[in-house]
Amino acid sequence: MTLTNHSVLETLHEIKAPGRPHSLVEAGAIRDLEIDGGTVRLVLAVEVADPSDIERLRATVEGALQGMDEVAEVELRIQPMMPMAAAPRPPAPEPETWADRIPGVRRVVAVASGKGGVGKSTVAANLAHALALAGHSVGLLDADIYGPSQQLMMGATDDPMGDEDGKIYPVEAPGGVKVMSFGFLVDVDQPVIWRGPMLQKALEQFFGDVHWGELDYLIVDLPPGTGDVALTLCQNVPLAGVVIVTTPQDVALIDARKGLNMFRKLEARVLGIVENMAGFCCPACGHVEHVFGSGGGARTAEALGVPLLGSVPLDPEVVVGGDSGSPVVLARPESASARAFAEIAERVAAAT
Repeated sequence: MTLTNHSVLETLHEIKAPGRPHSLVEAGAIRDLEIDGGTVRLVLAVEVADPSDIERLRATVEGALQGMDEVAEVELRIQPMMPMAAAPRPPAPEPETWADRIPGVRRVVAVASGKGGVGKSTVAANLAHALALAGHSVGLLDADIYGPSQQLMMGATDDPMGDEDGKIYPVEAPGGVKVMSFGFLVDVDQPVIWRGPMLQKALEQFFGDVHWGELDYLIVDLPPGTGDVALTLCQNVPLAGVVIVTTPQDVALIDARKGLNMFRKLEARVLGIVENMAGFCCPACGHVEHVFGSGGGARTAEALGVPLLGSVPLDPEVVVGGDSGSPVVLARPESASARAFAEIAERVAAAT
């Protein structure tokens, strides 16, 4: 059998990171991996509180790799890091989690990105519709409080209604997905200038004070980055999983790695990576141009030990669908983009 990065990563997947329940691969400890004939060159970055952990880890890794038939030599370098302080948890608003106040919601899936501009909200909207088309009851919560857009992208033009108990009813978008967005509550030109406690309170109300009813999935469109909203959600809601959205561009992939590792530190399950804007197919000649590079999502997924849920092509119709309030899975279900979203939804459903 030929020695490959994949076979080495499979072996490393069986070794736990020091003091962590995750493997070296899941913990993002693999910083550099090179195969040169029968030589494996490897750089690990691990958090260590006791210097003796380094030598124990070295012996374990070298022993495991040298036990592979194809490996003749192992060149291992370990970069020790101080353990990261645990993120402070804000006091819980109530003894129970927020999810206990929405008992009809079976699974909460967050859609996140390490940076803006990668099409995270577009992926969230189309994922919600693709799950609904597959027969699931679905809600979409736009938690991007600083830049809410789902009310427009989903074509949810009605105003949410309330009842005498103070509950808010989400707006049902064309296609049957229930939508709640901060965009319903503020003027489109009004900036939201809030700090952490106010963001936490708004997010709590979106969970506890919205009458979602019976849902198979509540898709949560998070703000880009690793800020207060993502932290608050992980600390208060038992997530079924997180979907990380990126483009093939190297800069986006760096940020995607940071976001993925943040969710792992918060013990949230990462379902996989969606590579958006993967390539543009010329409608006239059929030539595929990889505007933002190619294969980056697959390489990142392999290196971090998570699935690549799918690659969505760069398609102008996806943009048109979002601007017009008719996501591409509804407007052009036969398109390559719609088929990609359907496959992503199928894999998310299978994983949750």
